[in-house]
Amino acid sequence: MASVPSLASTVQQRLAEGLSAALPEAGSADPLLRRSDRADFQANGILALAKQLKGNPRELATKVVESIPANDVLKEIEVSGPGFLNITVSDTAIVETLAARAADARLGVPLNEAAGTTVIDYAQPNVAKEMHVGHLRSAVIGAAMVEILEFTGETVVRRHHIGDWGTQFGMLIQYLIEHPHELDHKDEGAEVSGEEAMSNLNRLYKASRALFDADEEFKTRARARVVDLQAGDEETLALWQRFVDESKIYFYSVFEKLDMDVRDPDIVGESGYNDMLQETCRILEESGVAVRSEGALCVFFDDIKGPDGNPVPLIVQKSDGGFGYAATDLSAIRDRVQNLKATSLLYVVDARQSLHFKMVFETARRAGWLNDEVKAVQLAFGTVLGKDGKPFKTREGETVRLVDLLDEAIDRASAVVREKAQDLTEEEIAERGAQVGIGAVKYADLSTSAARDYKFDLDQMVSLNGDTSVYLQYAYARIQSILRKAGDAEPAAHPELELAPSERVLGLHLDGFGETIAETAAEYAPHKLAAYLYQLASLYTTFYSECPVLKADTPEQVENRLFLCDLTARTLHQGMALLGIRTPERL
Repeated sequence: MASVPSLASTVQQRLAEGLSAALPEAGSADPLLRRSDRADFQANGILALAKQLKGNPRELATKVVESIPANDVLKEIEVSGPGFLNITVSDTAIVETLAARAADARLGVPLNEAAGTTVIDYAQPNVAKEMHVGHLRSAVIGAAMVEILEFTGETVVRRHHIGDWGTQFGMLIQYLIEHPHELDHKDEGAEVSGEEAMSNLNRLYKASRALFDADEEFKTRARARVVDLQAGDEETLALWQRFVDESKIYFYSVFEKLDMDVRDPDIVGESGYNDMLQETCRILEESGVAVRSEGALCVFFDDIKGPDGNPVPLIVQKSDGGFGYAATDLSAIRDRVQNLKATSLLYVVDARQSLHFKMVFETARRAGWLNDEVKAVQLAFGTVLGKDGKPFKTREGETVRLVDLLDEAIDRASAVVREKAQDLTEEEIAERGAQVGIGAVKYADLSTSAARDYKFDLDQMVSLNGDTSVYLQYAYARIQSILRKAGDAEPAAHPELELAPSERVLGLHLDGFGETIAETAAEYAPHKLAAYLYQLASLYTTFYSECPVLKADTPEQVENRLFLCDLTARTLHQGMALLGIRTPERL
């Protein structure tokens, strides 16, 4: 089915037609339409137009109103103040537009057939290291953007740029050679848990680090092993692969707990670009984008200087011939643009890396890999803070393990569900507890603008009141309960009925879903979708308290209110799914 034009776009079109009929000299002037507290919409574009045409804004506004023919969408247009137009749409138009949305599986949200290809780089854990609270935001924000962009029609390629290369692997591999059973599993052949895999890796990492720091001979052997790894020695690579495989068992267990779909082909770590590094350096040097400075291959920028006033370069290759993050990131851009045919590159990365990515993107532009047709954007996110407003740490001052955080959220949510549950089994309480707890963590993150820091407060996150996912999930579950109790009454739109004020406001908000999705996708701003959904649940709560549904005055009114309930539930369900949050039928 074709997308459904929103009432706002229909009103905009009618006003634009009225403007050009009344004032042909205005050309295609924008009426500047927006939602309003004084009416359904307000248009204030005539003020700027009057200045341009040197006319009286009220007179021009009146002229425009008179040139709009009577129609079934605009119920009333009032000229207000110095020349604003206050516009009220008809109840019939609201219900008919919503009925068209309800008839479409996509709720009338347009699908852009001509959309491009976006590569999203997100959820980047490190091999042989535990995931901590700092890994949360990249995973949650990135996964939401994958869903949102795919829903609008974009082809999305997921990339998890895991830290799976570097000098520390010399130490780990050498230790494993000398202690060959450190990664063995208790039960060979049995399925290994993420917890056991991480426990093995943690133990081995600590033991190898201690030996590296204490034993000079081991340190020498470990450094020689790095050279073997970089040279592609078969035995060394096979052992390196064991670390990667063990880490993936652990990663997948965490992502599963986060209710995230991470697939093997999507994991292309730093090592995936090794074969490209030399060529990347050669291209940059031969094209003059990078120059040798004190033996290192560097890119300089006029506007980036250190505290001493000297230029701070991006070092692509070190003076000893080694490669840093810049070479890998630039090679990844080449691969994503030339091989994956990306038109957009989206990096969901901590704001503290903004300078690095600014330099990398500018270098890629100078090299011609990024241009007017291919853009790269860092979706930079802030820090997760504790209730005290300081970076989130354990009482001992250590970084909080991500898995502990998620388990605590599930425990808290399960307690809330158990308290409210009337007819749920223990198994259902555990399932809902996970859906509510993980949803609470994701929503707290996604309802904050990514660029801002946010406080991790589980008491607030699992609260039934306020801007929380639990509030939205309960709104959805409440609607499902009403629909189950409706008996023979079915949701059906009745455009002939007069709407109560809270029905109108709810209906107009439901109609804005498609525009919210478009804005969220264009700006990479999932918090805008979260804000829309919270307002939807709030408006539904007001409607529910003011308008009896099953005890409405007439059978037609019951059906129409059930229709509004049903469309609200479908919109909540779809919107929450795009944020990666479940909506249980019962809570």
